[in-house]
Amino acid sequence: MRDFLPDDVRRREYVIGIVKRVYERYGYEPLETPAAENLETLMGKYGDEGNQLIFKILKRGEHEASGQADLALRYDLTVPLARVIAHHQSKLPRLFKRYQIQPVWRADRPARGRFREFYQCDVDFIGSTSPAVEAELCAAVADVLKDLGFNDFKIRINHRQLLTSLLTGAGIAEPLHTSALVALDKLDKIGRDGVSAELVSRGVPAEAATPLLEVMTRRPGESPIGPALDEAGRRAWENVVAILNLAGGTSAGDHLDWDLTLARGLSYYTGAIMEINVPDLAGSLGGGGRYDNLVGMFLDQSIPACGFSLGLERILVVMGERGMFPASLATTAADVMVAVFDAVDLPHAMRVAASLRGVGLRVLVYPDADKIGKQIKYADSRAIPFVAILGSDEIATGTLTVKHLAAKTQHTYDQDGAGAAILKELKQRG
Repeated sequence: MRDFLPDDVRRREYVIGIVKRVYERYGYEPLETPAAENLETLMGKYGDEGNQLIFKILKRGEHEASGQADLALRYDLTVPLARVIAHHQSKLPRLFKRYQIQPVWRADRPARGRFREFYQCDVDFIGSTSPAVEAELCAAVADVLKDLGFNDFKIRINHRQLLTSLLTGAGIAEPLHTSALVALDKLDKIGRDGVSAELVSRGVPAEAATPLLEVMTRRPGESPIGPALDEAGRRAWENVVAILNLAGGTSAGDHLDWDLTLARGLSYYTGAIMEINVPDLAGSLGGGGRYDNLVGMFLDQSIPACGFSLGLERILVVMGERGMFPASLATTAADVMVAVFDAVDLPHAMRVAASLRGVGLRVLVYPDADKIGKQIKYADSRAIPFVAILGSDEIATGTLTVKHLAAKTQHTYDQDGAGAAILKELKQRG
């Protein structure tokens, strides 16, 4: 868990602003949920490994000494969304499209781009089983990444039912499927031998692990259709093909790859699964998939759902390392600093500052009557481009002397027109 200094916050807000604009272009609406959920709401939704990473909140008051927990910090934004759908179903449209950008917490081991508190940028479509939903989600996240400046990302896509059919065809018993998928999801991190060893350690017989990995490590895009694939697996493959065809005409088309090795460890996925990767990041920039049964855990009826989550922290790490943030992104607290020679002139300075703010400038008033050189030095150290000097002459004549520090120029304006003049010069000089 980290502190975010001003430059960090500005970069985060820049990325979040683009995410919001893109998602709203696709008709998604904002949603927020509490940081804490009932523990029973979260437990059992993420698999055994996920359960161990949930931050539990101990009971309070007279129950404090019990050491028992009844609440927990949210692990992701998807399970809280499912609870919202169940609790507020009558208030929401049948086809509900929402985005949510809030922090989540996991008791994980910190690593590059991995933290215990981090923001997720989720986008979900509730109420339809159409493959157009997955295709549109891929297009939306592709637009986000392109607007941020990424062009080398890949959206890998696979299907949980296809994987289930392959597990069954390899002779792996159903009770071991979830555990096997967790191991398979690490294929790109620990390699074939590592996954093989982990499968065996999780109870999968070696004679089943070997043929499974033979199929899983086929060349990307090679069809899995074969005699070992059952009818459910064939339907899953047809669903993947339909998504790829629909997404082919969108901004995601050139970035989509079917990848049989993609497993994604979360246990609530029921259909297509997706993940975004870039060459210089070991993990992913985000991922998601279809989870048609999750909302049904909170209701007596099944409601189809599909979503995608972007990892804000990892996006920020990669953008920072690649130098992708625009030079025009503000790196200082103010456009103008108002300097005064004497404390008695502060009322004038406050009025001038209010006038400058009125035209849209960000203005800092230097509060002490230090030597003018010291004030200018401070403004320069904070990269504030303009210093407005308000001395006795300027007060007497209703003018304002404005220094542009980088250009080493100085102009005097009427106080009423100074703001517009500074704005104009600010835009001209970038």
